[in-house]
Amino acid sequence: MSHIVLLGMNHNTAPVEIREQLAVACRKEVNPLHMLPHLEQVDEMVFLSTCNRVEFLFTCDSIAQGIREVKTVLGAHIGLPDSVPLDSYLYVHKDIEAVKHLFMVASSLDSMIVGEPQILGQLKKAYRDAVEYRTVKVVLNRLLHKSFSVAKRVRTETCIGSCAVSVSYAAVELARKIFGGLMDKSVLLIGAGEMAELAAEHFLRQGVRRMMVANRTLERAMELAARFKAETVAFDRFLEELKVMDIVVSSTGSEEPLILYQDVRSRMRERRNRPLFFIDIAVPRDVDPRVNEIDNVYVYDIDDLQGVIEHNREERQNQAQIAEHIINEETIKFNNWMNSLSAVPTIVSVRQKAENIRRNELRKTFSQLPHLSDSEKEAIEILTASIIKKFLHDPIVFLKKKAQRSAQAIYMDFTQQLFNLAEGASEEDAAPVEGEDAQDQTFLKTAKK
Repeated sequence: MSHIVLLGMNHNTAPVEIREQLAVACRKEVNPLHMLPHLEQVDEMVFLSTCNRVEFLFTCDSIAQGIREVKTVLGAHIGLPDSVPLDSYLYVHKDIEAVKHLFMVASSLDSMIVGEPQILGQLKKAYRDAVEYRTVKVVLNRLLHKSFSVAKRVRTETCIGSCAVSVSYAAVELARKIFGGLMDKSVLLIGAGEMAELAAEHFLRQGVRRMMVANRTLERAMELAARFKAETVAFDRFLEELKVMDIVVSSTGSEEPLILYQDVRSRMRERRNRPLFFIDIAVPRDVDPRVNEIDNVYVYDIDDLQGVIEHNREERQNQAQIAEHIINEETIKFNNWMNSLSAVPTIVSVRQKAENIRRNELRKTFSQLPHLSDSEKEAIEILTASIIKKFLHDPIVFLKKKAQRSAQAIYMDFTQQLFNLAEGASEEDAAPVEGEDAQDQTFLKTAKK
């Protein structure tokens, strides 16, 4: 029987010095999937690598031997010396638990920030790589596609992805709610620190039309602008940009306000009172609080955003519980499908035996009726094939259902005895023979036991 195994390490199990190795490994051009042909125990494999997570998802017949082989590949990929105790940083999930873990990862319930959307894109890339390397077959192909649909269901049926839990993300989400969309908006970033960088990343994902960066150090402004397809403006001239910008995010280290009441009021006339939105995430504040008193000007400072974040953090936890219920449902469904695979060889054997009997009997019949035309023979072919299909429908449905139960082996064994599917048995074995009643009695006694 093939098992599904997930082996990996992430931000919860590996300290920062090991995660640094992960960050280096995730930039490697060599994908460890190329090692699959050299692994004797592993049949299918998918490799997911991010700066905070490395995971191998694979199938194997022997779990212990499969894990041993994949550990060797993982250690070589990360480049850890033999002296480093790799096992202490690893987690291993098997079968149904591996399926659930993958669904949790795809739905962003296992991320550092619950609900962040990047991991799904990274998982899809991992799947595309596996397809390119031809390391996925029936089981992992279906499992990965199911993980994508589970993530979509979680996004659709919960609000887990719309609750901002970082200052920069909260600022962007607030802007999006006020304007109803940011596709045609212009953004000015004052300051080029970490907060501004994160805000720029979120704004870019929202598809803003234009972004400008003003910073006291021009080199840093140019660096940030290059990363996020933005423009730069001299720091002593950013006030002039208030005439055309829609959103201003300020995060400098200034000890005095940079944007005063009169600076904004005078430029609102030139804007013809088009709304202007300030997000002041600096401490001390960069925007004079009185600016909020101007018509069509909205100022939100760090405290306003913290209130949004706390509310959203609680809401996200509530949504995570709903999402986990969805994942539990989908895990059970996939596990039922996996169990049904155990019935496939028996079902195939039943169908093959029935088809062999049908063809042999047709051959005998046609040889005794040489006057039949080709159209008549075709009609009889269709008739007999239809009879066989309808006759086997209920037994096959029965086998698929029983394959999802713990006693599946007993049902498969009984079916093989019932249809005499023992190796080497021919279709003639199914014909009535003398003493068959005695065989039936023996079978019934076995079934009762």
